[in-house]
Amino acid sequence: ADGRRAVRAVSRWGAAIAGGERSQLAVEESSTGGSGIRPGSPARRGGGIRRGDGGPERAVLVGVDLGVRSRGNRAAQSGARQAAMRADDGALDEGAPESAVFTNLLRSGISPAGPASARSSTELDAEESLAEFRELVSSAGGVVAAELMQHRSRPDPATLVGAGKVEEIAGVAASTEADLVLFDHDLTPTQLRNLEAALPCRVLDRTQLILDIFARHARTREGQLQVELAQLEYMLPRLTGKGKAMSQLGGGIGTRGPGETKLETDRRRIQSRIDHLKLELEAVRRVRKQQRQRRESVPVPTVALVGYTNAGKSTLFNRLTGAQVLQSPRMFATLDPKLRAIELPSRRKVLLSDTVGFIRNLPHTLVTSFRATLEEVAQAEVLLHIRDAASTYGEEQKTQVEKVLGELESLDKPRIEVLNKVDLLNEHERDGLLVRSQAGGEVAVSARTGEGMDALLRAIDRALHSDPVIEAELRVPQQEGGVLAAIEAGMVVHKREYEGNLVRLTVSGPASLVGRLRQYRLRED
Repeated sequence: ADGRRAVRAVSRWGAAIAGGERSQLAVEESSTGGSGIRPGSPARRGGGIRRGDGGPERAVLVGVDLGVRSRGNRAAQSGARQAAMRADDGALDEGAPESAVFTNLLRSGISPAGPASARSSTELDAEESLAEFRELVSSAGGVVAAELMQHRSRPDPATLVGAGKVEEIAGVAASTEADLVLFDHDLTPTQLRNLEAALPCRVLDRTQLILDIFARHARTREGQLQVELAQLEYMLPRLTGKGKAMSQLGGGIGTRGPGETKLETDRRRIQSRIDHLKLELEAVRRVRKQQRQRRESVPVPTVALVGYTNAGKSTLFNRLTGAQVLQSPRMFATLDPKLRAIELPSRRKVLLSDTVGFIRNLPHTLVTSFRATLEEVAQAEVLLHIRDAASTYGEEQKTQVEKVLGELESLDKPRIEVLNKVDLLNEHERDGLLVRSQAGGEVAVSARTGEGMDALLRAIDRALHSDPVIEAELRVPQQEGGVLAAIEAGMVVHKREYEGNLVRLTVSGPASLVGRLRQYRLRED
């Protein structure tokens, strides 16, 4: 009976997600006596991590710095960079302040301290990682009650942070009346169980928090299925129990004995649900494949927006397409893909796709579960990599995005680097960024103000290789109004002359459209 109730709870959780309810992940002591992850009660729309009384939950954040990247080393590297800057300041820019030139060097990924410093610049330090984790908590609807940092050379197999730090965390959680402790690191099932036994409140790791945010923002049936699959795959290896004490005995001759334990029943039922979700998502992939085939029958290429979460992809998408996609400073505000048609300066039409944002250490279960959605990236002809030009760790974000693109086998696709949010830079930073973007083929834009949109559209035009733009001379009778209208709508007219009843046009446009008008061509180009 206990096993059936537990499975019904999981089923109700899945049904709640499928029905459009928001869910939150809760880590608590299960009725089996072990520590496992079970779905919490469905929250109201727009909820998140909330207390039983409806208010936001108070969280203690625990950052973990594994390795030798200490703040002292970072400060030493920073001092070396500044020393190098002072040595070369006159050669680089005699009119700009040293701090501005140094900032421009860092933004461009050039490290005055040498190759070793350049290698370290592709990783977030512990403080920056904790600041990003704080934004995740805010996106989940939680309130930060306290923050702790643990520096270790290697993780503790039992508790990740060590017994002494666990005691400190327990004291802070009790004194701040925290509802949960959040670790900016993935926890193994053993570490999760030990931490829950030692701490006075619930424990969540980084993956669980990201899954909760995804569950909160999933609005379409497809998105809800993908989130549920990721949650169940994360839950399955973390179910625990007490063995024979939870066995289900038989009720007749030949059936008595240990029987199938409740834990095994839960695993079997969850695995069955995972298999069912995969079948449903396979059906979604087939539908998307059919939609792509229909789109491919008409030569309309797709351009996909990719980038780190909160880089301004949705704002840029709205600016280019005039759509009303949700714009929010919170992470993962946009989860479901959007497709809109836009017109380029060459009069070619392309489909612009807005996809889910990436993040450091994006859970592998999300990458696999959202493969149906991320296939839009794999099928796109050109990728627009949207980057936050005002971020102090833009190179680290770029590295993480390229890592996910590598998992999607899309790293070799034509990619345009778009530096967004230039309106947040000061004058010296903006000037340095413009010089770098012109030299490196990047495009500096501001989705909020509209600055740089024309340059971005021209860059997309140049990057497209399918249905190339060609020039031609046409001679069309004036009574062919439909043909003339098609030329005006789909081509750029450079020259127009009237010869009696004929109109002579010098145009440039898509090769597919010029081919359909070959009977009016004056000569082959």
